[in-house]
Amino acid sequence: MISRILLFFVLALQATASPAEDALEIVIDRGIENTLPIAVVPFGWSGAAQDPPMDFALTISNNLDRSGRFAVMDTEDLPQRPLQFQEVNFRDWRLLNMENIVLGTLKALPDGNFEVEFRLIDVYRGAQIAGFRIPASPKQLRRTAHRISDIIFERLTGIRGAFDTRIAYVTVREDQGKGRRYYLQIADADGFNSQVLMESGEPLMSPAWSPDARQLAYVSFEGRNSAIFIQDIITGQRTRIAAFSGINSAPAWSPDGSRLAMTLSREGDPEIYVMDLASRSLQRLTNDRGIDTEPAFSPDGRRIAFTSDRGGNPQIYEMNLNGGEIKRLTFVGEYNARPRYSPDGKSMSLLHAQGGAYRIGILDLESTDILLLTSASLDESPSFAPNGSMIIYATSGRRGSELAAVSSDGSVHQRLALQVGAVQEPAWGPFPPEKP
Repeated sequence: MISRILLFFVLALQATASPAEDALEIVIDRGIENTLPIAVVPFGWSGAAQDPPMDFALTISNNLDRSGRFAVMDTEDLPQRPLQFQEVNFRDWRLLNMENIVLGTLKALPDGNFEVEFRLIDVYRGAQIAGFRIPASPKQLRRTAHRISDIIFERLTGIRGAFDTRIAYVTVREDQGKGRRYYLQIADADGFNSQVLMESGEPLMSPAWSPDARQLAYVSFEGRNSAIFIQDIITGQRTRIAAFSGINSAPAWSPDGSRLAMTLSREGDPEIYVMDLASRSLQRLTNDRGIDTEPAFSPDGRRIAFTSDRGGNPQIYEMNLNGGEIKRLTFVGEYNARPRYSPDGKSMSLLHAQGGAYRIGILDLESTDILLLTSASLDESPSFAPNGSMIIYATSGRRGSELAAVSSDGSVHQRLALQVGAVQEPAWGPFPPEKP
């Protein structure tokens, strides 16, 4: 039984990893050809300190650059550095074939907070197409820069930006005198503001974001037995919700946050269950002698995809929560696992294996065609960005297991490597909740 279960669960990578304080180093391996030219002018600074608390232009430039959709002008090549719309010499920018420029200011306020102003300008039209002025506390400055990046991204691509989101992942390291330690961490989508939520001497696995981005469900092996926990990100409060005899694994939230799908072997073979979180009542969805695991809700909450070896080898299946036959979705490849629906519900990411190579792919749910997005030999744990434009995953790199990202069409590839060590089990969080 254990050897079969290991087809689906990787309890721990053998590589070591550093704890949470290191930011992610982002390296774009390849980008699309038709990138949009844009210049981000250094923001003006008005405050008592000689230097601003952060470089807004650099953060915005890095965000746009790592999306692979923009060609950001080097700061030293800027023909001028205007701070206000009326200071822009449009002729100079047009001579450089620059289509859009971003400029802004950061002002220190007497109460210790700041005022941030930015403008996105269409050079050829000579018009402002986006902008705002907003107060921000010192802790909100990086998020404000991400929000600006999101506005720019959406106005110029038509796709909602996902820079103001977070990622979760697990790291492992050998601590002197303690042995192997596991860390459940979250960070901004660009890798900054990393934070340890949970540390354990036993494996931590399968982090899954709640739809409101306020909680994480995950698997912990503390006490030498698997259990599913939900942890509040702000308060750190943990609640154990599943610790039945046998396997408790692979938590997945329903779109409305009221239910959690999971894999349990409490009645024998590993099967898919759904728990109502208010009542803790369980509904068993599958009943097969094979291993059923890795459930994922569809965006409308009506279907669940999962991995099963009921046909002889791991493949992806789908079922309707209201009943009906279970449908097999994948037929190409000796191994297809880890299904995750795209935000629009038209496709799903998966882990595809053929000839011993494990790669990230996209399954078109209408045609059932699989588009392979990566070319490494050992990739795992794909997770969609909430706008569907990118997929984060873990891959074997020069430093061990690294975080990587690929666009959903395979045209943009990134490595998001920790400066020291290795990471695993990444999960891209949802959009932050809208303020009332």
